[in-house]
Order: sequence, then C-alpha cells, then structure tokens
Amino acid sequence: MSLKSNQKWFQAMWQSVAILLIALIIAFAFNQFRPNKLPLMGDWSGRTQLTSDFAEGMMISLEEAEEYFFIQSAIFLDARSQELYELAHIEGARSLPWDNVKERFSEVMTDISSETLIITYCDEESCSLSEDLALLLFEKGYRNVRVLVNGWMLWQQNHLPIEREKTTR
Repeated sequence: MSLKSNQKWFQAMWQSVAILLIALIIAFAFNQFRPNKLPLMGDWSGRTQLTSDFAEGMMISLEEAEEYFFIQSAIFLDARSQELYELAHIEGARSLPWDNVKERFSEVMTDISSETLIITYCDEESCSLSEDLALLLFEKGYRNVRVLVNGWMLWQQNHLPIEREKTTR
C-alpha cells in the first residue's frame, strides 16, 4: 500500500470514530432531556420484570394467596424441581418444574382455562423460577397469573396446609 492510500484509510477510520462519538453524545444528551429517561444500565432478571409497570400486578401477597387457597378459586403451580415437589408442596398444587416445563406443560395445563387464576411459586426470595413460569404462562395466553414470591418458604413459615409425596427418613 502506498503512503497516500494509508493516509486515506487512517482518515476514514478517524472520521468513522468521530461520527460514532458525536452520535453517542447526541443520544446521551437527548436521553437526559426526555421526560421518561431510558436507564443506561438495566436489570433484566425475572424479579425486575415483575416489578415493572406491566408485571407489577402479577405479584400476590401471602394473605391473598391464602384466601384464594381456602375458597379453592386458584390453581397453585410449583415451579421447583420434581424432587422438591415430591418431598413437600402446597396442598393441591400441581408440579410444573421450570427445568422440564416444555415436556410437562400440556399434561399439567390441559384442564386449566386461560381465565383461571393461577398462582406460581418456588422457594426463597432469590428463586426466579416462579416468575419465569408466570411470564411463560402469560405469553401462552393465561392472563390471570400471579406470583407468590418466596412462596414455599412463606407458606411453611405460616403453617399453611402442605402435602408430602415421599416420606423422608
């Protein structure tokens, strides 16, 4: 390559970088003056999705879940593993483990209409399986889905009815 073509290549690269920097500065400045600023960094975890405006209504308190349980007007779905479900679960809950939801979905959901109240749960506050399951159900057309965050732990702590499939020694 000749010196002249090297200079042109360097000039083209420099101009590309300059255009990119100017575009970024304009974008950041525009975002700062928007009434509904976009966050520069985002948390896309299941819990954050559930606290967004769209999904905020998906969370349910223990008191509400307990009320629906006792009047038998909701289906509870356990998103934990099959093994944990078999050890113990909310009385009457169905097992739809997130790790094999594709294989079990039709079998578990076959008699549940899209209008039925469905309450998903898993264990511990850091568990996002119930949120993931709730979002999947919503995507599949179930519009009355709620998440009992930290559900299994709260249910046990409040001495609410549970079932055991396997006996432990």
